[in-house]
Amino acid sequence: QVRLVESGGGSVQAGGSLRLSCAASTLGFGSYAMAWFRQAPGKEREFVAAISWKGGATRYADSVRGRFTISRDNAAARLYLQMDRLSAEDTAVYFCAARYRETIPTLVSDSDSNAWGQGTQVTVSA
Repeated sequence: QVRLVESGGGSVQAGGSLRLSCAASTLGFGSYAMAWFRQAPGKEREFVAAISWKGGATRYADSVRGRFTISRDNAAARLYLQMDRLSAEDTAVYFCAARYRETIPTLVSDSDSNAWGQGTQVTVSA
């Protein structure tokens, strides 16, 4: 089972940027489809962005498309989320998720079967 550790969260003013990172403890990182989810206080966990295990395909939630960019460095076994033009609505705990050789749709729709990190807090003040 892959172990995931997120970092890069923090507090920022609206309009600012943050870059989240997820370090994976596996030699086979390149074979994992990866994603970011988030959960705001009192709300359900929601999908943010995903990238295929070959890195050629990405998918974004409508609420972040055009502001967030997901990327991966397979050699470093790291996943990233560049978040620009942040707003208060982006405040949440952000989680990294992984699924071995799965498609993005399955990673998103069957998320309970994913491997998860512990999360990193992002707080955006208005």
